[in-house]
Amino acid sequence: AYPQKIQSKLLFLRQLIFDTAASIESVGEIEETLKWGEPSYLTPKSKSGSTIRIAWKETQADQYSMYFKCTANLVPAFKEKYPKIFNFGGNRSIDFHLHDEVPVKELKRCIALALTYHRNKKLEASARWEMIEKIV
Repeated sequence: AYPQKIQSKLLFLRQLIFDTAASIESVGEIEETLKWGEPSYLTPKSKSGSTIRIAWKETQADQYSMYFKCTANLVPAFKEKYPKIFNFGGNRSIDFHLHDEVPVKELKRCIALALTYHRNKKLEASARWEMIEKIV
């Protein structure tokens, strides 16, 4: 039910999630479902990841976002690694404006960190990112 110009942006993010998951052997199958009426992506078999959601809000019509569980401490890790690459919505999301060019390489690494969250959450920040560099 999203406007056409938003659908293509969200489909791009969706494909990036699937492509990233496919490149990480230990993640396994991705389940696509709706949470709060928004497309959400989980790792039900491996249970390796934290949920990722993608959405657009009519109240912020010029942006769309990729959301992460705020208690998972993922967005703070993204902020530390990529402070000038992304726009953040607090500790919940990476926000994109409609005309932004998505930094694919960096976003894939953030997605990979989320998809392997339960395997890396106890590691120091630098070790978490080193692990991601090896698998993506």
